[in-house]
Amino acid sequence: MDPSFFHIGDLHLPPYFLMLSLGFTLVVYLASRWAGRNRLDKGRMIDFGILMVIFGMVGAKVLHIFADGHLLDYINLCRDPSQVNWYVDAQECHYLQGVWDAKTQLCHPENKNCFAWISFSGWAFYGGFVAAALFSIWFIRKYKWPAGKICDMGGWTIMLGLAWGRMGCFLAGCCFGAVTHDHFGISFPKGSPASRHQWREGMLDTYREASLPVHPTQLYEAIIAFVIAAVAYFVVRPKKRFDGQVFIFAMVSYAIGRFSLEFIRSDERGAFLGVTTSQWIAMAIVGVCVYLYFVFKKRAA
Repeated sequence: MDPSFFHIGDLHLPPYFLMLSLGFTLVVYLASRWAGRNRLDKGRMIDFGILMVIFGMVGAKVLHIFADGHLLDYINLCRDPSQVNWYVDAQECHYLQGVWDAKTQLCHPENKNCFAWISFSGWAFYGGFVAAALFSIWFIRKYKWPAGKICDMGGWTIMLGLAWGRMGCFLAGCCFGAVTHDHFGISFPKGSPASRHQWREGMLDTYREASLPVHPTQLYEAIIAFVIAAVAYFVVRPKKRFDGQVFIFAMVSYAIGRFSLEFIRSDERGAFLGVTTSQWIAMAIVGVCVYLYFVFKKRAA
């Protein structure tokens, strides 16, 4: 894990942003090629893909702010920074130019920042997926594209893009799993999100040491997404009985995989009634896909 990936002079590229960008580029390229083979406007498909990415990033950021438990911190950063706690030690607090409270052993931001939510960190995939899906409904209807065929194309391309994004999560150290002592557990370096989380939970004396081995849930999800994309494209697509079937397969398969992975994730994220936000959305997506199954099947008939 390297939070800056690589340097070019004073310029450094965050691994998550870089891998996500590569995934988006690949998806848009494959979608444009698919459009050409299916006699659709390739230029318009590229526009569609870029706009989907933009709406997806907005939706991912919005869900992160409202569902991952950070909304109050963002508000207080703009109104009263003393109400915001940075869980760092005195040395890092000084480096961040914060205010160290020796009594509580907490660091607080010194200055207001009403734009802290605008950053390359803090994204929630399902928020991006929902926002992009809502935009795609409008776009597809506006240009009278075949909805089922477009959805099928999205079924496997979305999974490919997600796989690249999760590899970026692994390089950034976010979205980590619970502690495990199995042979496939991975220890993230000192100062990583995993070591900081374990320090706050009392499992480590300091976050300036490597984390305890955790499930690499980022890689689990990347593998799941790659497998779903491969099966959707090479198995389901050639044998589909109606347009939309590939999309339904991909979304239901991912929802089941994501729902299961949430049980072994350990990073901070929202929950309601003991069920995480992503699990609630996964269940909702399965319900929507059941509805779409009958809609697409009826249209084919």
